[in-house]
Amino acid sequence: MRFAEAAVRLERLPDRLAGTVGAGRLPPGPAVLMPVFTDGRARADVRLDAVAGDRPAAVLVLVVPSSSGSAAVILTERATYDGIHSGEVSFPGGKVERDDTDIEGTALREATEEIGLDPAAARVELLGRLDTLRIPVSRFSLTPIVALARRRPVLRPSESEVARIIEAPLAAFLPGAPIEIVERMVRDWPLRYGGYRLDGLHVWGATARILGQLGAVIAELVVGP
Repeated sequence: MRFAEAAVRLERLPDRLAGTVGAGRLPPGPAVLMPVFTDGRARADVRLDAVAGDRPAAVLVLVVPSSSGSAAVILTERATYDGIHSGEVSFPGGKVERDDTDIEGTALREATEEIGLDPAAARVELLGRLDTLRIPVSRFSLTPIVALARRRPVLRPSESEVARIIEAPLAAFLPGAPIEIVERMVRDWPLRYGGYRLDGLHVWGATARILGQLGAVIAELVVGP
């Protein structure tokens, strides 16, 4: 998908969120991206709705023009460290800090810190929010903030947090895109889940679910009257 087409579609997102384009809530991503237990336990064993004490957090879902003019999404491969999300593919983001003006401010601050984003130079336009997700293992209530970079940004990874910055083609997450199914133990949980194969990495969990919903939203926001 060309960036110009993606931009025109995403410009309709604020109207969609306001209920003036289409009807009802945002479309979900593919259900197969949701991890399920393979030992017969119900998914309800891990609460996915908000729980008292969860920490609010945000990620920036930044759509940019690639060097060829196609639409791309900025992701990061996390640095390796002693922690639960070490080495995973994620969006730039993190928990809300006291000085953040709002959840959008959190997403922009984290992107500035993690990937060196200059919102003014890249002419970043905030468009709206996707569905909030709960991350049970880290007790985050995570809000994805969708944004367009009207200019191709110059990015640099934070050495302490980011192993590399990934420019992923938006077309890889549209409805019908290939999804890889994996079964493995994650800590003490036997799980089956779908994800996207990208640059030799398996993108799964909250990141895959956000990408899947972004693709569904892009597909729904067709250009027309």
